[in-house]
Amino acid sequence: MYKELAVALGLGTLVALVFLKKRKGVLKAHDGWWGVGACPQGPEDDSIRPFKVETTSEEIEDLHRRLDQTRSFPSLEDSQFNYGFNSKYLEKLVSYWRNDFNWRKQVDKLNKYPHFKTKIEGIDIHYVHVKPKSLAEGTRAVPLMMVHGWPGSFYEFYGIIPLLMEPSSPDDITFEIICPSIPGYGFSEAPHKKGFDGVCAAHIFNKLMKRLGFNQYYVQGGDWGSLITTNMAQLEPNAVKGLHINFAPPGKAGLLMMLSILFGRRFPKLFGFTEHDVKRLFPTMEKLVVDAIRETGYMHIQSTKPDTAGRGLNDSPVGLAAYILEKFSTWTDPEFKNLEDGGLERKFSLDDLLTNVMIYWTSRSIISSMRFYKENFSKGLNQPHAKLPVYVPSGVASFPNELMHSPKSWVTQKYHKLKTYTPMARGGHFAAMEEPQLLAEDVQSFVKIVEKRKKK
Repeated sequence: MYKELAVALGLGTLVALVFLKKRKGVLKAHDGWWGVGACPQGPEDDSIRPFKVETTSEEIEDLHRRLDQTRSFPSLEDSQFNYGFNSKYLEKLVSYWRNDFNWRKQVDKLNKYPHFKTKIEGIDIHYVHVKPKSLAEGTRAVPLMMVHGWPGSFYEFYGIIPLLMEPSSPDDITFEIICPSIPGYGFSEAPHKKGFDGVCAAHIFNKLMKRLGFNQYYVQGGDWGSLITTNMAQLEPNAVKGLHINFAPPGKAGLLMMLSILFGRRFPKLFGFTEHDVKRLFPTMEKLVVDAIRETGYMHIQSTKPDTAGRGLNDSPVGLAAYILEKFSTWTDPEFKNLEDGGLERKFSLDDLLTNVMIYWTSRSIISSMRFYKENFSKGLNQPHAKLPVYVPSGVASFPNELMHSPKSWVTQKYHKLKTYTPMARGGHFAAMEEPQLLAEDVQSFVKIVEKRKKK
């Protein structure tokens, strides 16, 4: 009898452990108050207010005065962008900025789409909300939130918005686009209290979508946007119908990842590695450690003492441009660091690059944007969201020049309902701005699968 009881107890324990292991977890978040002072009593003002980007003659004159007074310093001979932003090319950039760049014209371009603000958890949240002008009879627009990262902004999506909102093929899905500014970035108010991380941003953005009347919606992001949208899916798996990201850095190193690192170069097919996977991962010390150290100095600064470095960037437009645009060079293509001009104009226009810089400059948001690193990393790398899988349908666009590369087998360890994993033909970190057509096509393909518009 005791033997049978012990066996039954053992089997029951095993079944319970298996059940608990397979049970889908949901990330938890609590309402916060990020405004000035104590949270007031009573309901929060949930009104939605139109917003317009504006500029003044005084703002432009101040910028020009600072540009005129910049102190140049020569780069080393034959250094290109290997030491950072090349001074010779920076002089050309500053000259264009001072004499040819038309900020008023770019402000009109920013206002091409409707902007709004609404207060959530004590801070004003800015977002662009674009609805299709016309829909075919019997069709509906699919709501899609697109979230930027650092050092980008909502402006990164201006090239992809018309491609998703006005698709060329009648078989394509028409999207209704919402592009918010992360709190502390651009025209969203910065949190006034410590602790505002990706989960907090995700909680606010889910609230924003509900405030706009959406019970179900899709989300898309790169850089910090990929973390925030992933957290949105973890927080509200019933509301987030699908998650698409173009940045999927390697997650927590489990047994499969460790084995693939040890043996993947010799037995790539065993781990499903492609030639590109092998090229990006091996030799491991060089590709996963040395290259990461070379390109993450900014992250160490911003994760520890962001306000110190940020103060200088907040005062100097030239310093700010060099700090931001150096990332648009190297993160677009690592080989661009060997060019005198950093390859910046090979993929972007100076007007677009400077417009992104001007959003940081005019909103004075560089310090608060840098703080987002400290808030996320100061809590450690073993936070609940890092350990929790994603159970909503997910898609990954893997661009070949992305900062960090994750093979499909690694991605599936985090995203358990991976519907698409697309090795993209070209492109780097700022995919929406660099390759809007490619990214739009991949978003279309992913959402069609989730919506069952076509077979896998």
